[in-house]
Amino acid sequence: MSKKLLVLTLLVALGAFFSVAPAPASAEEVVKLTYSCFFPPTHVQSKLAAAWCKEVEKRTKGKVKIEYYPGQTLTKAKQVYDGTVQGMSDLGFCLFAYNRGRFPLMEVVDLPLGYTSGMTATLVANAVYEKFKPKELDDVQVMYLHAHGPGLLHTKDKAVHKMEDIKGLKIRAHGTTAKVVEALGGTPVAMPMPELYQALQRGVVDGAMYPVETNKGWRMADVVKYCTENYSNAYTSTFYIVMNKGKWNALPKDVQEIIIQINKEWIPKHGAAWDESDKEGREFMLKKGRKFIALTPEEAARWKKATDPVLAFYVKETTPKGVPAQEALVFTQKKLAELSK
Repeated sequence: MSKKLLVLTLLVALGAFFSVAPAPASAEEVVKLTYSCFFPPTHVQSKLAAAWCKEVEKRTKGKVKIEYYPGQTLTKAKQVYDGTVQGMSDLGFCLFAYNRGRFPLMEVVDLPLGYTSGMTATLVANAVYEKFKPKELDDVQVMYLHAHGPGLLHTKDKAVHKMEDIKGLKIRAHGTTAKVVEALGGTPVAMPMPELYQALQRGVVDGAMYPVETNKGWRMADVVKYCTENYSNAYTSTFYIVMNKGKWNALPKDVQEIIIQINKEWIPKHGAAWDESDKEGREFMLKKGRKFIALTPEEAARWKKATDPVLAFYVKETTPKGVPAQEALVFTQKKLAELSK
């Protein structure tokens, strides 16, 4: 073979190789993310999270696909936040109270301030975050927050009409709520919601603090008989949806803007869902023959007075951590009063 023919043959071969070689990855390559949520797939809040995933895929025209893992199948409730930071999941949905002390500023929202609805609590939680942008959340990208309706006392066998009835009862409570139980004379027992049903069934605890929706959403009405409507000092629990910061920063700007818009739309969806499910939880409990106990105005005032020191304790405990606790408390109380009108 002549030298010219050899060169020509090599050029043809190289041309053929490059014509079939794969093109470099484009900017339009699909981004695949994982999302861990502790709620079971049947719970309305879990369904909303799943719908959020689908909406992101839809509006990004398939640029982002999210694999959703409900019911603690990817990370356990207490691991969701750290799991997101460490990359065990790209997104996480749980509540701050499961890691008490880790989120000192956001704990102000969960105080027994007398919440009236899930929508109100949800708007308060997001207002607090936007106002203070707490450093405790700097290791993630916050998508949005929401919070459940009034957290009330539920008991298995003993009807509670006054504070004295709580004495000696073991009450499941988490985070700041444990202080509320102590102030009312009960013994707090910490455990995540997925463990509560069996704990009540087996008599490990005598009752629990939670919103009325839980009676249906987690079927607690199967194992409790009474709900004491202590609205004067009703608390809430703030839930977070956060993303691994590295994953967020790697997303194209246009995708980030789409997700930010969806987040804004999903905040009131969660608030409304909490309120609707509270109604359903009440109906479910009544159908089972369970009882709601309304406190007298005098007794309600006693409960509020008994738990007001929890607010002062929060400020005293949190201020040394460099948190503007008093300012945050005043802001939260004013925002709650404003939204409750």
